[in-house]
Parts: sequence; structure tokens; C-alpha cells
Amino acid sequence: MGHLGALLFLLAALGALADICNIPEVDHNLVQSLGQHLLPWMDQLSVEHLNPSIYVGLRLSSMEAGTKEVLYLHSLKLDYQQSLLSDDNSDLPTKPSMGQLALYMLALKANWHNHKGYPHSSYYQYSLSILALCVHQKRVHDSVVGKLLYAVEHDHHLLQGHLSVDTEAMAGLAFTCLERSNLNPNLRNRITLAIRIVQEKILKAQTPEGYFGNVYSTPLALQLLMTSPVPGVELGTACFNARAALLTSLQDGAFQNVLMISQLLPVLNHKSYVDLISPDCLAPRVMLEPATVPPSPGQVSEDIYVLLKVPSVWPPYRHTISVPAGSSLEDVLKKAQELGEFMYETEASLSGPYLTSVMGKKAGEREFWQLIQAPDIPLQQGIADYRPQNGETIELRLVVW
Repeated sequence: MGHLGALLFLLAALGALADICNIPEVDHNLVQSLGQHLLPWMDQLSVEHLNPSIYVGLRLSSMEAGTKEVLYLHSLKLDYQQSLLSDDNSDLPTKPSMGQLALYMLALKANWHNHKGYPHSSYYQYSLSILALCVHQKRVHDSVVGKLLYAVEHDHHLLQGHLSVDTEAMAGLAFTCLERSNLNPNLRNRITLAIRIVQEKILKAQTPEGYFGNVYSTPLALQLLMTSPVPGVELGTACFNARAALLTSLQDGAFQNVLMISQLLPVLNHKSYVDLISPDCLAPRVMLEPATVPPSPGQVSEDIYVLLKVPSVWPPYRHTISVPAGSSLEDVLKKAQELGEFMYETEASLSGPYLTSVMGKKAGEREFWQLIQAPDIPLQQGIADYRPQNGETIELRLVVW
């Protein structure tokens, strides 16, 4: 074998050792329908409905919303600037959480047409905040990055003993941005190793169906896996299987939540949050048009019966609730509260209302109210998105994370 042949053999061997995560094209109509889900939300400019993830996801997609985007960004800026100036006694909006502020910073970076121990927050928000600062090329102290590195190196991203794939993926995206930007050169070797650790954990978490963790954590996992090759792993096969699983879920209408859609749209356009370091302002995007819904004949809605259980309080709550078919779990909780003997409270979050208190019992630090489908299946959707079936049993369980 001559020198050229040896070189070609070496290149082929290196290509096999460092497989690439390529996502084949998805039917344009499916992608467009996802984008159309975001349009009504972009018309809701009140403080409680503004969601910077919508703007980020759309800007990294193959679609655009024209003047809606301009108005939405203006509303985001106004809301967040006012909230950051507010104090506890003012009538201005309350200060955003770390995760909300981080997404707002990503939204500002996505606006490329206009401008060239345990943390106190969850590790997901901690990672998102580092990522947001990184894409703005703002260096954070080595000790801050070191805490996230330590969490990855010592499996602190486990939730009740199980890997939190979306949390791992967000950490991996933050590390990838730091590696590319070289903002923390003293930690470069640990950062590079941490990326490999996260990639390997996510690949091991792939289900027989093809999802990384579950259907809703798969988009963020793919964002990470698309950013860099994984040496010695058949990454293409894993990503192809994940794409096939997502396609089935898309066709089944699984993606209704705007936060989940905003994480998936960049993947379908072969982009990730890391691309905000140097966004492509010349990439063509297709104008989104509102979906046309044909009128449906009037139908009498049937009622369904859902058994609601709360064993984490005394006395335990157990009651069968009747609601119209197609109702959300939030509708079930509202009906239960109307009937008496049941109380609950929520807080607004970027992924929808978040259950914070049940029967007067608030979730404490490192606790949350988990939604369980009997016998013991954690729900992957929130109370506003999940729609119980007739005869289902839903348990609200207070757990520690």
C-alpha cells in the first residue's frame, strides 16, 4: 500500500471511529405544523404568557413569523427589563427565575438581524445559565463551571436514581459552548472529558424505541449529539433510530407543549443552541402561515371518570372525578377543587403550570409533586398537556429529587 493508500485508510478509520449524528430531512408539512403551534402563543403578549424559548426555537428553525417575531422580541425586552428593575413592593412584574433569564439572554442572541455543593437552582437551569453567558462570550469564573463539572463527574444529575437526560444534555451543550469559545482554558481538559461523559450517558439511556430517555428529552439530547462526533461509537445508527421514534411521535401529535416544540425545531433544521455563538443571519427561512382548521360537525361530549389519589397527605385523598372527554389533568384538578375537599396551587413556568402545593402541603426544597399514572408510571407531560383516559387512576406524589 502506497503513502496515498495508507492516508486514505487512516482517514476512513478515523471516520469510523468518530461517527457523526446526522438527522435526515423530515416532511416539510410536519415541521410546518409544529411551527404553526407557536403562532397563537406569539399573539399572547401578556406577562404571564411571554416565553423566550418560543423565540429562540423559531429563530433556529427553518421558518419565520415576520413582524410577529419583531413584536414578540420587543415585548420580551420590555417585560424582562421592567422585571429586573422591580423590587418586592413594586407593581412591576416579579423578577424572572435563573432559567427564564437565561432563555431571555438566548433570545437576545438569536436576534441576529438587529445586532451583529448544590446550586440554588436546578442543574438544568444552572447549565442553561452558563450556556446563555457563553453564547454572549461572557466568561464565568472557573469555580462556577467547576461546580457543574463536579456534578457531571459524580452523577449529581440523577433524579431518584435515574438519569435526567435533558439535564445532562443541557450541561453538555454548555460544555460544548465553553470548549469552542475557550473561555475557561484552565478547565479545557476537564470540559472535553465531561462532554464525552455526557454523550456516553445519553447514548446508554437510549430506549428500545429509539428515544434518549423519553420522547420529550430526545430533542435536547440530539442537539448535543449533533454538535460533535463521539469517538468509537456508531452515532449515526443511534441518531437515525431517535429520528424514527420522533417521527412516529410527531405523526401521533405528541408535541403540543410550546417549550418542547421550541427544543425540537432547531434539531429539524440541523441546529442547536450552541449555533447561537455565530448565528447564520443569511440562512433562508420560510414564512409561516396560520393553520386552517376545517369546521367540525357538532358532537355531544361524553364524560370520562378519573380516580384522583393523593397518598402523601393525611388523611389520604381518593376521589373519582367526572370531566368531559379530552379534558386535561389540570381540568380534573380544577373540577376536584370545585367539588370540595381538594386544594392545589400552581406556579407559571416556561413549560406550563407547575404543581407546587396539594391539599395545603407545599413542595419543600429539593421536593416536587410528581404525576403518576397507576400503577407506577411517571407522566412525561405536565398537568396542562396530559389528557387522561376513561377509568385511569392518577396519583399526585410528593418526592425528593
